[in-house]
Amino acid sequence: MAGKIFYRERQKVKEGVKMPRFILVAAAGVDLKIFARHLRKSELEHIASDVGAELIELKRGEKQDEEVEV
Repeated sequence: MAGKIFYRERQKVKEGVKMPRFILVAAAGVDLKIFARHLRKSELEHIASDVGAELIELKRGEKQDEEVEV
């Protein structure tokens, strides 16, 4: 079974900013250590192809307005 690398887009990065936009969330089925917290998409793709893993983007859920009862 090929490994999987799960990632998501960072929340506070704006378009045009020259900062890595993605956060590595988890890795399964691969012997992999990541020392960077934020990565570029091209870096994720390069890592995944070298270790034979599949990249899986995690989607954000809808924001819910929750009322807290006291």
